[in-house]
Amino acid sequence: MGDHGNISSSDFYIGLGLAISSSLFIGSSFILKKMALIKLSKYAQRAGDGGYGYLKEWIWWAGFLSMGIGEFANFAAYAFAPATLVTPLGALSVLVTAVLSSFCLNESLNLLGKVGCTLSILGSTIMVIHAPQEATVDTLDELARMMQAPAFIVYATAVFTSSMILIFYTAPRFGNTNILVYITICSVIGSLSVMACKGLGIGVKQLFAGVNIFLHPLTWVLLISLVTFITTQLNYLNKALDVFNTSVVTPIYYVFFTTSVITASAILFKEWKTLNTKDTLGCICGFVTIIAGIFLLHAFKDMELTIHNLPVAMHRHGSTSTEHKRDLATEKLLNSLESNSDEEDTIGLLNSAASVEDETDNSFEEIEMNSFK
Repeated sequence: MGDHGNISSSDFYIGLGLAISSSLFIGSSFILKKMALIKLSKYAQRAGDGGYGYLKEWIWWAGFLSMGIGEFANFAAYAFAPATLVTPLGALSVLVTAVLSSFCLNESLNLLGKVGCTLSILGSTIMVIHAPQEATVDTLDELARMMQAPAFIVYATAVFTSSMILIFYTAPRFGNTNILVYITICSVIGSLSVMACKGLGIGVKQLFAGVNIFLHPLTWVLLISLVTFITTQLNYLNKALDVFNTSVVTPIYYVFFTTSVITASAILFKEWKTLNTKDTLGCICGFVTIIAGIFLLHAFKDMELTIHNLPVAMHRHGSTSTEHKRDLATEKLLNSLESNSDEEDTIGLLNSAASVEDETDNSFEEIEMNSFK
């Protein structure tokens, strides 16, 4: 595991526990809210049509409470554990939602979805084992000094500059056609919202220690920044979800957002300085594994693919290629007849089309035989 010498083991595992519990509560909240909306659609106006009947459903309020507990746990986790660990573990909420939906909502989780879940768990485990350790920051005064470092000032300036360009120039022109525009805005601004959230977490720890943090100017800077960043982040995330497919937005946003947070946290808190080569490679491999799992979970969620029909699906893919060859041969034959080609060329094309037709028939016979087996 990465060196945890700068922080007590208890703090690290408290943060880890809070991050995991946050994913459990947030993932469950989506299921509870969905159950309430399904129940509501049977007797009242749906929420998508402007109805608010879900406010009378106790299941919806249970989901709302679960979401609140999850977000609070996530906020608290940043006060104890590195952001490089807490943020990637947010992928577990997607996994929890996918698994519970198959049990509670009768939504199918295909073979690739199950593989994706397994990869997400494996990647998260690798990240925990090789997690980097940030420098210990106990007070807002220490955080203020770290924020004055040239590297972080350059990063923050780059984020503000690029965000302004994207918001006022790029988004109005290309936002509805290029998925990366809205997602990039959410991600880079979101990285600063996580830093503000972690700073407030440090302040809350001081508050519980008896320090009046409300007299410190940085407290209000962080609070105002957090509200502004989160509002902007959610605004452009909603735009991305409204214009583009959710199964495409979710994995891309996860990759961009997590990468931005890891970069910002590494610059501000120097989390990667204590890692050796083995732990660095472990973190990278864990992160890539989570990305692969999230991609499989979302990109192919509408495919009816199980371990039982996998051979048939593979044969269908082969037959599709054969049918494509047959179409090409037929097209060449028609073009030959229209252009009055030589008789020898025409006979050759007829023989080619016939051989492709035989290949197609054999493919279908093989599929039927395997299906009966």
